[in-house]
Amino acid sequence: MTKYEIFLYLRDLAKKYGPVYRTWIGNIAAVHITDAEYVQLILSNSTHIRKGYGYKFLLPWLGDGLLTSKGKKWHRHRKLLTPTFHFRILENFMDIFVDKSKFLVKLLDKKANGEPFNVFPYVTRCALDIICETAMGIQVNAMTHEKNEYVDAIYGVCENILHRVTRIWLHPDFIYYRTSRGKKTLQYLKVLHGTTNRVINERKHVLLQTNNQNKKLQNQFGTRERKAFLDLLIEASDGGTTLTHEQIREEVDTFMFEGHDTTTASICWTIFLLGLHPEIQDRVYNEVSQVLCEKSLELSDLSHLNYLERVIKESLRLYPSVGFITRFASEDIKIGTRIIPTGTSVGIHIFDVHRNEKYYPEPNKFDPDRFLPENTKNRHPYAYIPFSAGPRNCIGQKFALYEEKTVLSYIIRNYKIKSMQTIDTVHPINELIVRPSEGLLVSLVKRIT
Repeated sequence: MTKYEIFLYLRDLAKKYGPVYRTWIGNIAAVHITDAEYVQLILSNSTHIRKGYGYKFLLPWLGDGLLTSKGKKWHRHRKLLTPTFHFRILENFMDIFVDKSKFLVKLLDKKANGEPFNVFPYVTRCALDIICETAMGIQVNAMTHEKNEYVDAIYGVCENILHRVTRIWLHPDFIYYRTSRGKKTLQYLKVLHGTTNRVINERKHVLLQTNNQNKKLQNQFGTRERKAFLDLLIEASDGGTTLTHEQIREEVDTFMFEGHDTTTASICWTIFLLGLHPEIQDRVYNEVSQVLCEKSLELSDLSHLNYLERVIKESLRLYPSVGFITRFASEDIKIGTRIIPTGTSVGIHIFDVHRNEKYYPEPNKFDPDRFLPENTKNRHPYAYIPFSAGPRNCIGQKFALYEEKTVLSYIIRNYKIKSMQTIDTVHPINELIVRPSEGLLVSLVKRIT
């Protein structure tokens, strides 16, 4: 079966046996949930915060970062890291969002001839440039230098993790690390951890040189003074007593992993859907034009892009960046008349929850007005969970939304978008993110402004 055929097969299983059904992966039982009421029982419960079986394959890269940690360590780190995503901190990242968006537009100018091309790689490299500067304060110049050891290692390790997850015979470490892919994965991890360790040491050295840690520091990537996520972690570490060097690396690596592919997917699926709906695209363009005018986008402007926000939310409903998450049942869970026993892996089918007719009439229709306040007030709170929900929801969701609004604003302000695929011909697959199996083909025409 192709990846797309597997994707369709899983959708058929959910439709036929949902909202609750069981499967087996070897001798491991998994329960699958596709209804918001049952999802709430899992995600809202602080007892069931441990991630499911598949997340173990991320541990060699991410260690016990916020995505994979559990228990007291997760609670302590979540509390410690939450202030680093405060509005005032995110405001410092806005210049990076804008600079990279403008550079992306310059690159897309070469493609704005009405001919179809795959937009996915362009947005991916833009997102990588953004995440490297905001997370670590370094420039990798992914948009101009397609060959970069660190960027290649991110691509490679993500691909190999997915390859391993979908082949049960590769799950034992004893077997996997004796294969060619396993050995290559170790090489990728050496690059990733080596780069992060080097940057941490450099940033610590810079911080030690200043007499006042609260003073804004000159970063290596430009003349503007701004702090990266890493700087904030080092300051919060209290000289290693609160966060060790290894724990800082784990959190930075986690931010790198979670912060590039997910935003790429969201931006690209939104571009795709706007390219299919010119009337909606025109409304977004009019709104963006009024806000942008001839100036650069500022953080305060984002709150005025209400229609664009609804468009992004509806895109995330139809194509959530992460379509499937799992939790470990830390104790028995009663769902209706059924009992999910302790130790079971519970799969939350975000993709299917978002297309449940119970919550969304005509669920396959692209309709941003579903997210008007009057249309959301009575909707089940767990019927829309693109950033998960409950105590373990995504800590970086504001960061993601700000980035997506910024990048999309500059693309839409400069180009008319037309999608070369349709809902029926595009083939989504569920890898680490929900991505199109063959890319997203669009054509761009430069707008006359």
